[in-house]
Amino acid sequence: MPLLHVPIIDIEPFLQGDDRAKRAVAAEVDRACRDIGFLIISGHGVAPELLARMRAVSNAFFDLPMPDKLRVAQPAKDVTRGYIGIEQESVGRSRDATATAGDLNESLMIGPVDAVDPAYAAAPAAGKHFAPNLWPEAPAELRDTFSTYYREMGQLATQLMRIFALGLGLDEHHFDTSVDKHISRLRVRNYPAQSETPVPGQIRAGAHSDYGSLTILATEDKPGGLQVFNAAGEWVDVPIVPDCFIINIGDLMARWTNDAWVSTLHRVVNPPADAGAASRRLSVVFFHNPNYDAEIRCIPTCTGDAPKYPATTSGEHLRTLFVATQNA
Repeated sequence: MPLLHVPIIDIEPFLQGDDRAKRAVAAEVDRACRDIGFLIISGHGVAPELLARMRAVSNAFFDLPMPDKLRVAQPAKDVTRGYIGIEQESVGRSRDATATAGDLNESLMIGPVDAVDPAYAAAPAAGKHFAPNLWPEAPAELRDTFSTYYREMGQLATQLMRIFALGLGLDEHHFDTSVDKHISRLRVRNYPAQSETPVPGQIRAGAHSDYGSLTILATEDKPGGLQVFNAAGEWVDVPIVPDCFIINIGDLMARWTNDAWVSTLHRVVNPPADAGAASRRLSVVFFHNPNYDAEIRCIPTCTGDAPKYPATTSGEHLRTLFVATQNA
């Protein structure tokens, strides 16, 4: 029977253990990625204090007056930097082009924080993936905190890709050269308490799958949360476990594995109408994306009868989806 709920997996044995311990963790992760595409990880080694600082500076930013937030507004649809306001985006449009209702959240996003080879960053194929970050003037500690968290998530993502490689029957370092100049995004979403009734079909984040290799999510146990569409055709709540991260794979990882692993639909639902201020929710999301020139082609252990998808690159795939999800 496939997993119908999101499992909790302790990855510390992989980070600290011998080859046998690593393979045991990888086997658990492989099953989760095949069955439901989501897992919750403990034993990741990220300090709780860092996440607490992220929440504090993020809430302080979203509490600023709107003119202050708009000083770092996203400059263009294909530049994934800066502030996006409530209802300006509809992530459900990546799966359903007719979806028009904007999502009931606002967000602030950054990209790579450390310099790479200038020639690599400026090459035509790089597009806008190394665009400069837009840093608000306040709170003063936001830039340092976001940058530290981005680097920490990048390191964790590298370890998760190594777990993935073992789970797929590959050498542990198979993906290393595809993610050593990753174009990941750190995006913090604020889901405000809802003072007005949403229009029909409008929720906090519409049903969608993520675009890249994997997502690392830290969120809060508050009304109106994350749901996953499981193999039985049911929407199930994702539990919030203290000091753990929610991990899911994205469309590129599904392509890499010839759909042996599933990039699962998920959404963020509205809180009950009477939830009030207690329903304000903050999500800290790290979207891990491979190097823009990484070729995404079916890996050898997942070919099956034949590859389902033509080869693509990480950068081109992401660029088209970023534009598709935003409202005019």
